[in-house]
Amino acid sequence: MIELKRLTEAGIPAALEKAEQYRLLNQPWAAESICLDIVAIQPDHQHALRTLLLARTDRFGTDGGSLKRARETLQHLKSPYERAYYAGLIFERLAKSQLDARVPAAPQMAWQELKQAMACYEEAEALRPNGDDDAILRWNTCARLLNESPHIRPRHDDPEGPVLGE
Repeated sequence: MIELKRLTEAGIPAALEKAEQYRLLNQPWAAESICLDIVAIQPDHQHALRTLLLARTDRFGTDGGSLKRARETLQHLKSPYERAYYAGLIFERLAKSQLDARVPAAPQMAWQELKQAMACYEEAEALRPNGDDDAILRWNTCARLLNESPHIRPRHDDPEGPVLGE
């Protein structure tokens, strides 16, 4: 094994900026690597953990272990609001990756994931800081996706059944 080099504390802000740039360039593996370097020296660095979680969700559909790693990262977020909000993002992005995979049961799986995301966003909404409407924006995105995509529906035996737009 090749031993990794350690970042300096002073290099963390620039490293975080680079991680965000790599996410924008659709290189989540590079962003994830940078965030892992940061949390190696500051395990509770919340900004790095949030960016790490997002980079891991960016890999849904291309990396089989990314869901497990995203959920593990979620547990390190300190704020109950952020845990609820980012749990919603995990479910929402998982649903979108399932739809992109186009497997036969994807619409039913995506429906379940989107409904779970919406429940998480409702929890986050109740905990949100004043003026932070991010959870509402994400909930509305999920609702619009369900309302505008008639193929995304629950299994026929799901007791909850379709609820939005019907």
